Amino acid sequence: MTTRPLLKTVTGEEMSEGAGVRIKRYIGNRQLNLIDPFLLLDEFKSNDVADFIAGFPPHPHRGFETVTYMIKGRSRHKDSTGAEGLLEPGDVQWMTAGRGVVHSEMPEAADGEIWGYQLWVNLPAAQKMIAPRYQDIDSDSIPQVQIPGGRVRVIAGDFQGTEGAAESLTDITYLDVDLAAGTRFSHDLADSQILLVLPVAGELAHGAGDTVLSAGQLATLGEGTGIDLTATAGPARFLLIAGAPIGEPIARGGPFVMNTRQEILQAFDDYQNGRF
Repeated sequence: MTTRPLLKTVTGEEMSEGAGVRIKRYIGNRQLNLIDPFLLLDEFKSNDVADFIAGFPPHPHRGFETVTYMIKGRSRHKDSTGAEGLLEPGDVQWMTAGRGVVHSEMPEAADGEIWGYQLWVNLPAAQKMIAPRYQDIDSDSIPQVQIPGGRVRVIAGDFQGTEGAAESLTDITYLDVDLAAGTRFSHDLADSQILLVLPVAGELAHGAGDTVLSAGQLATLGEGTGIDLTATAGPARFLLIAGAPIGEPIARGGPFVMNTRQEILQAFDDYQNGRF
C-alpha cells in the first residue's frame, strides 16, 4: 500500500444559492473549480430558518448526477417525472438528471436545524442523455461496517467487501466515517480514483501526523492506493469521496453540464421550449 500524499486543502466558500439558501461551497468555488469527475460540493448547515426556508424552487438539470445526503433536518423534493419524496436524517437521494429533469428541493428544519451535503457527479458523453431517475435511499438501508474504534456507512462503492446502497452509473465511492479519539483509519482504493476527504466534525491527522485537517476543510489526495487518517484530539467524522476521472471536455451552463458549448445551447433551448 502506497499512502496518498496530501495535495491541497480548500476552505469552504460561503455563498447563497436557490431562493437565498446559505451554503458553503467546497468544489465549484474560486479555489477549486472542479476535480474530474466532481463538479460541485456544497454544505448546507444552519439553525437559522431564514437561511434555508425559501429552498430551491423548480429548476432544471441535464448531463450529470446530484447526490444529496441529509445529516439533520428534512428536504422535500418533487420533479417533472412525477416523483416526489421526503429526505430525513441519514437519507440519501441519488438523482440522475440524464437528458433533463425539472425539480424542486425544499428544506424543512427538524428542531430548528438543517444540515446536509450535495455533490454533483459528471456523466460521460455516452450517458448524458439517458432517461432521468431517482434513488431515494432511506437511512436504514445504508450498510454500516463496524471497524476498531469506529463505524463506516457505505453509501456507494465498496468497503471491506460491503457494497454501498446506491447504484452509481460511474465508479464512485462515498463513505461516511466516524472515529473515536486516537483511532486510525486505513483503506485501499484504486490508484485511478480521485480522492477527497471532508472532515465534518473534529480533526484528522494525515499520514505521520504532520498535517491536521479540520472540519470545514476539503482535502484532495494524490496518487497512491492507501488512505491513512487518525482522529487526533477527540472523536472525528469525515466524508470520503472518490471517483475515476472521465477525461472528456466539460462545458457548463448554469444547471447543465455537457461536452460542448453547442450542447449547452441546445439544453437551454429544450428547457425553454418545454422539452424536458
